[in-house]
Amino acid sequence: MDTTRYLQRIGYDGPLTPDAATLTGLHRSHLLAVPFENLDIHWGNPILLDLDRIYDKVIGQGRGGFCYELTGLFGALLRELGFSVEMVSARVHKDGDSYGPEFDHMALLVEVENETWLADVGFGKFVLEPLRFVADSIQEDPHGTFRLHQPAPGIWQIDQLAAGEVQPQYQFAPQPRQLAEFADMCRYHQTDPGSHFTRKMVISKPTRTGRVTLSSTELKWTGPDREAVTRIGSPTEFEAQLAEHFGIRRQPT
Repeated sequence: MDTTRYLQRIGYDGPLTPDAATLTGLHRSHLLAVPFENLDIHWGNPILLDLDRIYDKVIGQGRGGFCYELTGLFGALLRELGFSVEMVSARVHKDGDSYGPEFDHMALLVEVENETWLADVGFGKFVLEPLRFVADSIQEDPHGTFRLHQPAPGIWQIDQLAAGEVQPQYQFAPQPRQLAEFADMCRYHQTDPGSHFTRKMVISKPTRTGRVTLSSTELKWTGPDREAVTRIGSPTEFEAQLAEHFGIRRQPT
């Protein structure tokens, strides 16, 4: 991995000492630079869990990706920089008390200065900075208030606390996993009609004051006090907005 090129892609020029401040800076820079997107699913390009292939897509081509790609690649960067990193399998909250299957999502546990942090750059609208892996902790993030707790022995849950409501995000066990273990669910999410990723195109990333999200029907800007929506009337207009706001152009097949 060419870490210099990776750091240029995410616009990070800070210290590289493997400590909490560096982890936070890298996490924030990655999210602000690399969009969450599922375009390959709708463009008919298979997503394979191969780090060289993902690196070429995200760093070489200036693309984004979904959780397995973005978080898997970020974990590889952290290891190159001297961090101790483990992948974990997460089950995303659905409706009521239900959660998705094992390997539904990927997150990272990062050991830094005798502390463990939860890092996640592939969950769409979520934290901007890593969370301390501490039970029953309520943590303030630029994107909201979050809580980690254990609803059952060996199981951890992340909730977002907003407007007096508890919004569960996902559950996971802190068991180390390998990238290949996520392959079946990666295939499911890009091929099965039951996956929300196959239903529509979504490209989204945070900005310093809000968020920009593009779908096949609209471009949405959100900020602290307002929301602006532009309707998308054609595939040509979609591709123009994609290039303008995310720097992504569809490659010829």
